Amino acid sequence: MRIATWNVNSLRSRIDRVEAFLERHDIDVLALQETKAREDQLPLMGIQAAGYEIAAVGHSQWNGVAILSRVGLDDVEVGFPGMPGWGDPVAAEARAVGATCGGVRLWSLYIPNGRKPDDPHYVYKLDWLQRLREAAAAWQDAPTALVGDWNICPTDDDVFDVTQFKNSTHVTPPERAAFQAFLDEGWSEVTRKHAPGYTYWDYYRQRFERDRGLKIDFVLGSPGFAERVTSAFIDRDERDPTVFSGAPSDHAPVVVDLSD
Repeated sequence: MRIATWNVNSLRSRIDRVEAFLERHDIDVLALQETKAREDQLPLMGIQAAGYEIAAVGHSQWNGVAILSRVGLDDVEVGFPGMPGWGDPVAAEARAVGATCGGVRLWSLYIPNGRKPDDPHYVYKLDWLQRLREAAAAWQDAPTALVGDWNICPTDDDVFDVTQFKNSTHVTPPERAAFQAFLDEGWSEVTRKHAPGYTYWDYYRQRFERDRGLKIDFVLGSPGFAERVTSAFIDRDERDPTVFSGAPSDHAPVVVDLSD
């Protein structure tokens, strides 16, 4: 089975690229983040015609997550138990959707950005991660993957110049500790040894062309999932503005292959 995760930065803007990506790489299950639309606004007919079932959640032009599967889509769950909310009034955002696909429990996750270390959104981010880890403790006995845009660079190697981020989110010790806590509790980040390199390049000042990126898109697997991983790769062509027509997302997809 081939699973992929991709922060698509607007599914409506990039639906043609998503359809082509699914076909080009023969993807069985695709987790999407930043779909940026309500479910009824998404142009999904082509994907459905290609044999994919879809679970999507979105409330506005912000956030939004989805799972596309051609190997079954069961037990769909919007949000995880205890997921904190944001805003005034406080409400759950469209940042997590789970489904069982081909015997694998998959969660498409868009972890909050945090904005700045002194911002309330940073506190929200850390709380969100803690609540996710607490909920995920009950999922480890089955083949489960927590995939998506984590908005964290766990190591200095995951950022092109860590000194430029010394006053920014994504690299602070509390964020890195929150990521490490998943690993300490038995989750495995399954892409790093197979797929080195960055997954995100800002549109600013030709960051992609100069390879000044971040690695923030990850696949964390339970023991039963991790033991089935045979390979992984980052599809940099999807971020390269010269390869395909149309503007790319600022993230590249990450693809993982599983044995039967």
